[in-house]
Amino acid sequence: MSQPSETSLRIAFAASDRPEAQSARDQLAARYGSVDPNEAQVIVALGGDGFMLETLHTVMDRRTPVFGMNRGSVGFLMNDYSEDDLLERLAAAGRAVIHPLQMDAWTEASQVHSGLAINEVSLLRQTRQSAKLRISVDDRVRLEELSCDGCLLATAAGSTAYNLSAHGPIIPLDSRVLALTPISAFRPRRWRGALLPHQAKVCFEVLEPDKRPVSATADSFEVRRVSKVEIRERRDIALTMLFDAGRSFEERVLAEQFAS
Repeated sequence: MSQPSETSLRIAFAASDRPEAQSARDQLAARYGSVDPNEAQVIVALGGDGFMLETLHTVMDRRTPVFGMNRGSVGFLMNDYSEDDLLERLAAAGRAVIHPLQMDAWTEASQVHSGLAINEVSLLRQTRQSAKLRISVDDRVRLEELSCDGCLLATAAGSTAYNLSAHGPIIPLDSRVLALTPISAFRPRRWRGALLPHQAKVCFEVLEPDKRPVSATADSFEVRRVSKVEIRERRDIALTMLFDAGRSFEERVLAEQFAS
């Protein structure tokens, strides 16, 4: 998208269902004007990180840049909220381009379901018994059997979310790698995951699916009782997040690695 002048900038405001987000949307729209999201040059998302992900999913086809402002509980992907100087902030904002993962999940009934993930694709056990997974990378089995609560494949953008909580690595946005991270691995107990080239195709096969059912989730899209899941990066889809000058996504990722 070419950089428009401030006076011609067409903004759409989107808000989560939190009262403070709804109120902020109304105030900003009254002050700066608002257009239909299909006509917007930029979307201002008001909420938390979860709502930012929702908003990015809604612009998958249009690829409209999204500038988030924190009116939620978690705001790693969001800028600070202020009603003032919005046009100047948008004009000076830096860009972070991310590419989602595509998940193709086969159920035990041989149905296939596909979804896109901006943060991660995660596999999780559905019962009290541990999941057993076979992991292949580019059609080569790399781990014959992983006994665990689950496993996930995270993008760089998602590396500070569930992946970090599962003790996975934080990945700089321009590193062009994906994080393969186990969740409470039981055997092999010392396996801590792997960093994979961004173009790698990852396949999870669920062992003993009747006895040990597993679900697969691409961000918020869940498929239950899966037998196989294949994941690859969609390099043909480019989503743009906007960040205030001096508060780039790269700076946030770097600061997170030194957080106490």
